[in-house]
Amino acid sequence: MAKPLTERFFIPKEIKVMGRWSVEDVEVRDPSLKPYINLEPRLLPHTHGRHAKKHFGKANVHIVERLINKVMRSGGSHYKVAGHFMRREHRSLMSKKMKAYEVVKEAFKIIEQRTGKNPIQVLIWAIENAAPREDTTSVMFGGIRYHVAVDISPLRRLDVALRNIALGASAKCYRTKMSYAEALAEEIILAANKDPKSYAYSKKLEIERIAESSR
Repeated sequence: MAKPLTERFFIPKEIKVMGRWSVEDVEVRDPSLKPYINLEPRLLPHTHGRHAKKHFGKANVHIVERLINKVMRSGGSHYKVAGHFMRREHRSLMSKKMKAYEVVKEAFKIIEQRTGKNPIQVLIWAIENAAPREDTTSVMFGGIRYHVAVDISPLRRLDVALRNIALGASAKCYRTKMSYAEALAEEIILAANKDPKSYAYSKKLEIERIAESSR
């Protein structure tokens, strides 16, 4: 007679992200972002791109995996980020999911050491503070193009916040001795504290200021 699964395999009582951090007590305060921030208990946040061909499939991707996906980039190639063109910086992370996973894991360890708090909760605070509520779009009347203020959908707010956090980390360690993991941890902590030194938070204020002047 076969033994039950509980005797043949080790089944943990609680599944923790990356085997270290629980998501049970993580709270999302922003009601508009809450439906789009996936905090399901998952040991390895890696879905192998199964959401790619599904409409709005990224809304079901774990928030930590979405950060990992944003980290897999070379920086701003056709525009300046914090005054720099970063065409070749951090290109070693492009298309290397597990390497980016290790970078984010190391950044979470640094956040935990510096703040003494759950790094996933700190990440949620950073996203809430870095997600702009207004932006501008261009419309044309009589052959003249105008910029008008528009509200941003919650899913795009989340995309913009994660993208700017990743870009801010790239800018912080550009041509410095700081590692990308250290820069990412610092950017998340600054954004969570609404510090103007955070690239993501300052970019949010800039976007909303331009939108306000375009009303």
